[in-house]
Amino acid sequence: MAADFKYIVVGRGMMGAAAAKHLAMQADGVAVIGPDEPENRKAHQGVFASHYDEGRITRTVDPDRDWALLANRSIARYAEIASESGVDFYTEAGCVVVAPAGGDYVSETRAAADSLKVDVQTLDAAALAQTFPYFSLPQGCDGVFQAKDAGYISPRRLVKAQSIIAEKRGATVIRDYITAIRERGDTVAVITASGETITAEKVLLAAGGFSISENLLAETVDMSVYGRTVTLFEVSEEQAAAFAGMPSLILDAPGIDIYLLPPIRYPDGKLYLKIGGDPDDYQLKTDAELRAWFRTDGRPRARDRLMLITRRLIPELKPLSVSTASCVVSKTSSKHPMIGFTSSPNIAVLTGCAGTSAKSSDEIGRLGAELLLTGQIAPQGYRTDFKPSFR
Repeated sequence: MAADFKYIVVGRGMMGAAAAKHLAMQADGVAVIGPDEPENRKAHQGVFASHYDEGRITRTVDPDRDWALLANRSIARYAEIASESGVDFYTEAGCVVVAPAGGDYVSETRAAADSLKVDVQTLDAAALAQTFPYFSLPQGCDGVFQAKDAGYISPRRLVKAQSIIAEKRGATVIRDYITAIRERGDTVAVITASGETITAEKVLLAAGGFSISENLLAETVDMSVYGRTVTLFEVSEEQAAAFAGMPSLILDAPGIDIYLLPPIRYPDGKLYLKIGGDPDDYQLKTDAELRAWFRTDGRPRARDRLMLITRRLIPELKPLSVSTASCVVSKTSSKHPMIGFTSSPNIAVLTGCAGTSAKSSDEIGRLGAELLLTGQIAPQGYRTDFKPSFR
């Protein structure tokens, strides 16, 4: 029997939506399956995604050259994604990476930027204080500042933009989620939560942390998923104006490993400054644990630590309110995304965000599309082969 589709992408997050778009730009018969964001998160019993948010840091500067290259190639396509979709999702606020002077983090970040010909500035402690007066940074640190092609994106709006383009190019968007993927002869069957069976010639699993769900694949992705807590500080219009020019910040110093985004307007109309960086790992091992975690507001212990760090880091901050939210990160042994086939030549995986893939998701999705279209990822400057591993 003929398959319903040539290609199905399972998962409509940032990487899955991008993969569906790139497939639809080059082939007919593409479908992407993934639910919309739930209206009532705490009552929702289905799956979740980590893109239910308005702020993710984007930048090329990174000590890992492969991650820098993935980001650089994605950022270069932001304008065309916004133009074709009609959805703005990117704010060029700049990004500064701060770490101990003379350490590997700063030197490797600078080296990766230089190798990709990205315009950055290296700032010592005095220059950091002068350039970013609202930050009280730890002593003995240097920074690498990328002013252009860096800042933050709205992951919600990026997924919307990619989905719009995928549909414009002929892809079918199915607003459901998958409970199993199985080979059936020459086709692959995916079973939806509503009980429908849909078939394709090839399937790409891009379900984020939920890629570890039992019975989803015949073999389980070898990936660790951790709950993360973000803390949101509501700021007034006046304080947001005082923080004008604040870049996204990544701070990796002894005892402090955080990221911070400047005030961003959220769907409730309020402005929030966001910080993340859990004090330890909180592993989630099952589908049920993942769902339960997403229904929470995160861990109070992480919130308290992030509040303390923020008070020290931005002494002038006077929040109107403080709230928290939960998300997850997925880590692989390679520390890079897994993009490759399972034991079946018709079922592939695209997962492993490492907590840093939002900015790079368009390029990661393009590589996933290339894998399905050609059967492999051609060499194109990456040191890793993105080979997946399974338990």
